[in-house]
Amino acid sequence: MNRRTALAAMAAASLPSAAADKWPTVLHVDLMVDPAHEAALKETFGKVFRPTIRKQPGFVDVRLQKFRLARAGGAPAAGTWKLLISFQTEEERETWVATADHQRVWPQMEKHLKLVNAYVFDEVA
Repeated sequence: MNRRTALAAMAAASLPSAAADKWPTVLHVDLMVDPAHEAALKETFGKVFRPTIRKQPGFVDVRLQKFRLARAGGAPAAGTWKLLISFQTEEERETWVATADHQRVWPQMEKHLKLVNAYVFDEVA
């Protein structure tokens, strides 16, 4: 394999799979976290939730973010933390939610939260 062929193969591998004719679906979850539980939430996310969700079919990415600064407008009204979960399809995300793994790990995350709002977005570009 020459260099040009190898580079083309690497670029193709980084794109969504050929079976997926659209971009991944992304669940945005706004979280209100009790300040006394922030460290425990981060530990649960890193040691329990993320390793479990990564094994699910169709999984793309998961991120836990904490609000730092509003560049325009005000602070988020519905929470200072955000959980972003991406799957190749909404059906695969819904399948994950119905698994015994999700039923086991989500309550461990939820016990550190005061409020949860969730929104599903489809990537369009």
